[in-house]
Formats: sequence, C-alpha cells, structure tokens
Amino acid sequence: MKNLFFAACTAFLFIACDKVKMDVKTTQSEEWKPVDSATANKAWMDYATPGEMHKMLAKSDGVWNGANTTWMENGGKPITSTSEATNKMIFGGRYQVSEHKGNFMGMPFEGMSIVGYDNAKKKFVSTWIDNMGTGIMSAEGEWNASTKSIEFKGKMTDPARPGKDCDIREVFTFVDDNTQKLEMYGPDSKTGKEYKTMEILFTRKK
Repeated sequence: MKNLFFAACTAFLFIACDKVKMDVKTTQSEEWKPVDSATANKAWMDYATPGEMHKMLAKSDGVWNGANTTWMENGGKPITSTSEATNKMIFGGRYQVSEHKGNFMGMPFEGMSIVGYDNAKKKFVSTWIDNMGTGIMSAEGEWNASTKSIEFKGKMTDPARPGKDCDIREVFTFVDDNTQKLEMYGPDSKTGKEYKTMEILFTRKK
C-alpha cells in the first residue's frame, strides 16, 4: 500500500511537472532532465521519510516557558513579557507545531509556527502566524552543528510599506535539553538596517 501511494504521488508529480515544463519552458534557466520512474519513486520515498533532523525537533515536544524581550526600534527601551509555548510533532513526526500564548504591551498574544526539515532541500522550513497581523511569515534555515543552532532567513509583510515585504532573520539555539533561545532580527523602520528586534529564552516546564 505504501509503495502504491508513492507510485501514485510520483505519477502525479510527473503529470504536474510535465505541465509546468510545457507552460514555462521558455523561462526555465535549467534544461529539463527526464527521470525514470524507479529513481523518482525512491526520491519521493526519501523525501517523505523522517530522519535525524526530525528526531532532533521531536526532542523539543512539550511545554516551555518563555521570557521575552522586545525592542521596537534600534537602541530603544526593551519591553519584557512572558509566554508559554506548547510543541507537538504531527504527521508521523514530519513537522512540529508550536502554539504560543502570552501578553504583549498589555494585550493577549497568540501565535503558531510549523517547523519541518525538508529532506530534498536539506534545510529547515518554517511558517509563522499570530493575532497581531494578517500575513504569513515564511523562512528557511540551515543547521550549524558547531553552535547547535538554526539560522532562518525569510520574508514577512512590512505594514509600514503597503505591498512590500521585508527581510527577517532568526537564530534558534538549542542551548541544552531544557533551554532554548530564539533571536529575531529585522530592519529598523528609520534606517532599514538590521537590528535585534526580539529575544525569547525558553525553559522547559517541569
């Protein structure tokens, strides 16, 4: 049954990709190279099978307390708050959903992220939504074994510039089994230069 499922997925992929090839063949920068069905089927199975990076994510399952520090502008006065994050692996250990609840400047805050490791890209992938916006932030990151961290780079909506996105960067460090740190960087509204906008120190709730 599993092989039949992957065969069906592969067939769908061939049809979809062939259509894309015909539709955009004049704009593709790389020449299309055909792949036989056995190779494509194996590639799909490898793509869909959780690995070591997924197991690492799973170690973060559980409830965490967050000590948050936010800077509204570069050099500004830090704003502190607290939050709670609940992490849970879904879809057979392929993705981790994190639900965040807390307060910010006296207002209730809720957010949710989905993080996974894309076996084909060899990168972590992440999305984020919260109740203080109406967009979806997306980012990709690579694992740094020497610092035990993932550096995500991506885009988010810039409300101050309608129709425009801005670059964001996050560094998520696995300090130890019970401590994690998230550092977020974005552009200063006055200069456009990157500065540290937020830091959250997570400690596992016991």
